[in-house]
Amino acid sequence: MEATPLLKMFAITHGALRLNLGDITHEESLVQPRPAGNCLNWVVGHIVATRDMMLPLIGEEPVLTAEVGHRYRRGSDPVTGSADAQPLAELVSALDRSQERTLAAIGRLTPERLAQPMEIKSLPGNPATLFEALAMFQFHEAYHVGQSGVLRRIAGKPGAIR
Repeated sequence: MEATPLLKMFAITHGALRLNLGDITHEESLVQPRPAGNCLNWVVGHIVATRDMMLPLIGEEPVLTAEVGHRYRRGSDPVTGSADAQPLAELVSALDRSQERTLAAIGRLTPERLAQPMEIKSLPGNPATLFEALAMFQFHEAYHVGQSGVLRRIAGKPGAIR
């Protein structure tokens, strides 16, 4: 078990998300899908907030404050306007900082560390090892990165990934 596949997958999802966010304004990130769902601003904040739950597992500090992270956690209310949202540029900056921390930390993980049992049993899917937990976080992120392409089009932009 090695970290290389995880590094590649986090690089791919980050690249795809940055392409989808490329020319999106803060206002466009707040466009609500109909009839229900979360806007692109919430999805980006949620990805970062979820990474902030992952980072301590691999020896890194979260990038968001606890208050901002809580706003974008699973089950939080949809973001419905600017007063309710972090500026998109700040979320993208936090995303990039979390990417640096994620890749650096995963790159330092040994096969032995990746194979260690997970002590936290509250993660979805009950991952048995750190590798499985990181794979679960990566799958979660990829799911939401896929949503970002749809939300980009809902905001009136053409697809960014060809």
